Amino acid sequence: MACAPTAFHAELKGETTVPAGPPGVITVLNAFPAIASFAGLDFNQNQDFKNQGIAKDEVSSVRVKSVELRLLSPSDADFGFLDTLEFYAKAGDQEERFAHRQDISRLGLSAPNPVLRMEAEDAELQPFIAAPSMSIIVRGKGRMPEQEVRLQAVVVLDVMVNLF
Repeated sequence: MACAPTAFHAELKGETTVPAGPPGVITVLNAFPAIASFAGLDFNQNQDFKNQGIAKDEVSSVRVKSVELRLLSPSDADFGFLDTLEFYAKAGDQEERFAHRQDISRLGLSAPNPVLRMEAEDAELQPFIAAPSMSIIVRGKGRMPEQEVRLQAVVVLDVMVNLF
């Protein structure tokens, strides 16, 4: 039997809340709130890896399939407060951008519960997945929303494994 690579998807989900700005004042959003479940990731503990019986050191390539940001609440809110958003993989002092979106407030993603689809980059994330621990960092700019906004990020990875 030939040695053929196999592939599967690994999904990461996390939530964050963007705090409301003071009423009647436009306040710059300089830092996007961290997504706690995207910190200190060990892919040997990832359920999709466990379901495949794959250890992170068996992975030959990892690319981003999709990145979405869902506005969970309030249902009448939209992404008008956001201008730019970037997703980075980070392990140790290494960092690589794997998804981004510009001019978000101009996309017209309207309530209820809009979904922002990020533009995936052709970044090789295998070194980050293989690291002892990695994090996903989200950086964004815009204005603080008029009311607190709860968001869910969903990152889907294409994982290639070489089976020998």
